[in-house]
Amino acid sequence: MKKLGEAELEIMQVIWNAKTPVTSNYILKELFGQRKWRLSTLMTSLSRLGEKGFVACDRSTGSNLYTSMISENDYKAKESRNFLQRLYNNSIPNMIATLHSNQMLEESDLAELREFLDKLEER
Repeated sequence: MKKLGEAELEIMQVIWNAKTPVTSNYILKELFGQRKWRLSTLMTSLSRLGEKGFVACDRSTGSNLYTSMISENDYKAKESRNFLQRLYNNSIPNMIATLHSNQMLEESDLAELREFLDKLEER
């Protein structure tokens, strides 16, 4: 699985959030305010996403309908593993320690993390 660029990720988030096949015009409307794209720019990006294996285009309906070929969860899992490996040598405690020591975690974040871990242990 290849990595998504920032703009490609924004497009994929629109497709993932839609849960059903979408048109390029739908994507363009959803990205309004984030990107000042023309339809031709979006079409180029969708073509690249197709080449990378992220989207499929159904042309049988008269309107091109775009569908995700990779789930959001699968992509996030892969990127999370890569991120954790690259920056923290696969150590979640190192990541948490860095966030905490740089005052990027509030007490509410730590409480939420504790609650999450407690629920995992209960299973």
